[in-house]
Amino acid sequence: MSDTKILAAYAAGLSYSEIPAPVIERMKDCLLDSLGAAIYGVGLPWSVILVDYVRRYGRGGKSSIFGRRYQKVHAPLAALANGALTHSFELDNVRQPGAGVHAGATLVPAGFAVAEEFGASGMELLTALVAGCEVMFRIGHACRETSEKLGFHAPGLTGPLGAAATAGRIMRLNADQMAHAFGIAASLASGILAFVKSGSGGMVKRLHLGRASEGGVLAASLAREGFTGPQTVLEGQFGFLQVFSREPDLARLTRALGEEYEVMNICMKRFPCHIFAQAPIQAVQELRAEHSFSGAEVTEITIAGAEKLVTHHDIPEPNDVMMAQYSVPFSVALSLYQDPKDPRSFSEASLKDAEILSLSRKVRLILDTASRQTEGYLGAQVTVRLSNGQELFREVKTFKGSPAHPLSRAEVGEKFLALSGGMGAQVAERILRRVENLAAEKNVADLFA
Repeated sequence: MSDTKILAAYAAGLSYSEIPAPVIERMKDCLLDSLGAAIYGVGLPWSVILVDYVRRYGRGGKSSIFGRRYQKVHAPLAALANGALTHSFELDNVRQPGAGVHAGATLVPAGFAVAEEFGASGMELLTALVAGCEVMFRIGHACRETSEKLGFHAPGLTGPLGAAATAGRIMRLNADQMAHAFGIAASLASGILAFVKSGSGGMVKRLHLGRASEGGVLAASLAREGFTGPQTVLEGQFGFLQVFSREPDLARLTRALGEEYEVMNICMKRFPCHIFAQAPIQAVQELRAEHSFSGAEVTEITIAGAEKLVTHHDIPEPNDVMMAQYSVPFSVALSLYQDPKDPRSFSEASLKDAEILSLSRKVRLILDTASRQTEGYLGAQVTVRLSNGQELFREVKTFKGSPAHPLSRAEVGEKFLALSGGMGAQVAERILRRVENLAAEKNVADLFA
């Protein structure tokens, strides 16, 4: 049996009863984290454009737009909107070690959209989300972090496949239909990193995750009606791994499937910026807490990390907010002048702040050659030099929020309530409690009633 079919059979056949309790709890955390990110992002300029588009063309459906009460649209367009909303401000979760996958911004939007349309229960939704995560994370891991070296935005590639597994599980596709859904979804993979080097057009990055979620819903829906796709689409000639990666590791697709759960590799952010900035910011904040220095006293910051840190995130003078969040120098500099946990810190005003920009230019990114021995490495070695001649050093290998040091349910809840405050404290608190007890929900559509 092909690897594609093995993964398809797993996703189609997974049952709630066989999923370990810690995996279910981590998936609830992922779901809550994702909802908070989407609700916060619903009023941002790029989100408003997308939501207006979705409302215009999607009316008449049963699926919710996160953060917009009483507005229902058809499932594919709900997935489009909610995927973009979840990724709208760099608040959503990823995998560690890195693999170019975003569980929250692809699986959760697709899962909710289809669950509402089909009247699925909380147990069905959780099962589908776990199935999608196990499929998508393994595909990303098999790519060996090479997709973005080729210039692709990896979550836009892996996302349709994970979303297809999630949506297909809720639609109750059989193994054969699920394999066809994967075959269709792989042809819907898209997203390039042109915005990184052009210095403009960062809004499109948010769209990549929405399109990935939408693509998964489309693929599963077509497969359900008998539409076909190549059933060796992952490992075959001209297949996903051959086209979108270099020297993929095919064994990772099915290794320990059903025994070791990729869900436990979900990594959550404390700071609203790229995952590569999390460890450097934590290191700088820890040093400042110990030595009580200000941004004005810093003459240079050197950050040693993985190759991608240097090749993709060395943007000392970003031109827009998205690029600021993608920039490690700017994000680290901002953390010494404003609260790095507060999304409002990343603003047009911050982009023009002379002190933040001056310090951003003093941040130097270099390759930690030892990091090449650890695939998916997201840690950092940080050296801060002060005007009094003092030199401070801190290494953060696994930051708070990573699988080695996960956020507690209380910390995830605190983040959710902070991000969703615009809905009103009572509404936000009610959603939080219902997500915590999601398995008891008879119909997921009631969650947003």
